[in-house]
Amino acid sequence: MSKFAHWNKQYIGGTWREGRSETVHTDYNPYDESTLTQIRLANVEDIDEAYKAAKEAQVEWAQINPYQRVAIMEKAAALLLERREEIIEILIHENGASHLKANIEADAALGILKEAATFPIRMQGKIMPSVIPGKENRIYHKPAGVAGIISPFNFPFHLTMRSLAPALGAGNGVVLKPDLQTLISGGLFLAKLFEDAGIPKGLFNVTVCKSAEIGDAFVEHPIPQIISFTGSTPVGRHIGELCGRHLKRVALELGGNNVMIVLKDADIERAAAAAAFGKFLNSGQICMSLNRIIVERPVYDQFLNAFVKKASQLAYGDPRNKDVVVGPLINHRQVERIQKLVEQSIAAGAKYALQGKVEGNVFPPTILSHVTNDMPIAQEEIFGPAVGVIMVEDEEEAIRVANDSEYGLSGAVHAGSIEHGVEVAQRIETGMIHVNDQGVNDEPIVAFGGEKASGLGRYGGEWALHEFTTVKWISVQTKPREYPF
Repeated sequence: MSKFAHWNKQYIGGTWREGRSETVHTDYNPYDESTLTQIRLANVEDIDEAYKAAKEAQVEWAQINPYQRVAIMEKAAALLLERREEIIEILIHENGASHLKANIEADAALGILKEAATFPIRMQGKIMPSVIPGKENRIYHKPAGVAGIISPFNFPFHLTMRSLAPALGAGNGVVLKPDLQTLISGGLFLAKLFEDAGIPKGLFNVTVCKSAEIGDAFVEHPIPQIISFTGSTPVGRHIGELCGRHLKRVALELGGNNVMIVLKDADIERAAAAAAFGKFLNSGQICMSLNRIIVERPVYDQFLNAFVKKASQLAYGDPRNKDVVVGPLINHRQVERIQKLVEQSIAAGAKYALQGKVEGNVFPPTILSHVTNDMPIAQEEIFGPAVGVIMVEDEEEAIRVANDSEYGLSGAVHAGSIEHGVEVAQRIETGMIHVNDQGVNDEPIVAFGGEKASGLGRYGGEWALHEFTTVKWISVQTKPREYPF
């Protein structure tokens, strides 16, 4: 029996129980495809029960002294530190994460949890003047109520925590729908963590369910006021449409076609090292991963050689091996999809600069040269360890090519002059961009989010606090008011 077999119950209304669906789902290890656990899925009735429990418990949660809520959130952070090795092991087996990636993810989740633990005492209001004599205007930040969170498989623990902790810290109830492929690391482990920290029964619920079975019920349910979704742009568009129809607030962190621009005066070795990390961490399965590397002609060959040399030294294979950097993709469908994009780009004129043999779900680091921006390797979000390097004549062409995409999530600019790098970065249509670094950056106190087809809203710090709260205006007429009739 797998050591993860006990993660086989839904967490609804503060109770660990089986779902009501007739479907039993098997959670697999993406490297060796061994069975981790099996769980009876939740259905629409379970989702309804979860939302009702969250709504009822949220009233209690909002009335608890803010310092007591801080203490509960801080206890969750302390428990995470105690259970750090447990979540790292789960991520390696369930997510295919390398030891490096699993540790980065645990640290990132802890960071946002600690930040969100301050939210209960940061729900600040304002007293403002009025044009009406004898009136005082008061502005209050209040919890939105109940948030529905849909989280992805790629950084399941952190990307769930990034919405969950701020939502709870701001005083809300939560119902979570984790990705089926990471139901433990992106869902049930978090339920146990916050249950043991002492949140009110029913405040946080995890519904492990299949979208094909529940349809749009998770989003369209009348109780949640906010839907937070991290995932693909096509699904995000659909969720955004549903939220608009039902007048719900929505936060969407969607796909990216992130660029790294390497200018001719850049430090090439530094740029190559950044590109290797920004492309191949978590086998490229990160929304912020570099998707296109745009290099000025005078340094193209030098950069390509340095990048290939760096990438060819990366160990790939079994993520249980601590030396491995590139582990398996989440499933074989993703392997086949990326192989097709690479093959189509080769047929269109790209050439292999680095190639390895695919084994199972492990796709080795792959670099293509002679890439143009209209090729599939440049047009599609790869979400895997393959990348195209594009040559441009000058800086202006680099900026034009970088902006020639529907996406605008993250990116990087490498330049000899930092301030010139900032000038170029200002011209790139993206929510986040990093000078002399790479695209994969996420800090708990900084605004995180994209432009264009990469999403709506911002996570992190005070921006997350605003995403999960609403504003209420109360005016006080301190003196009798004279009315015109």
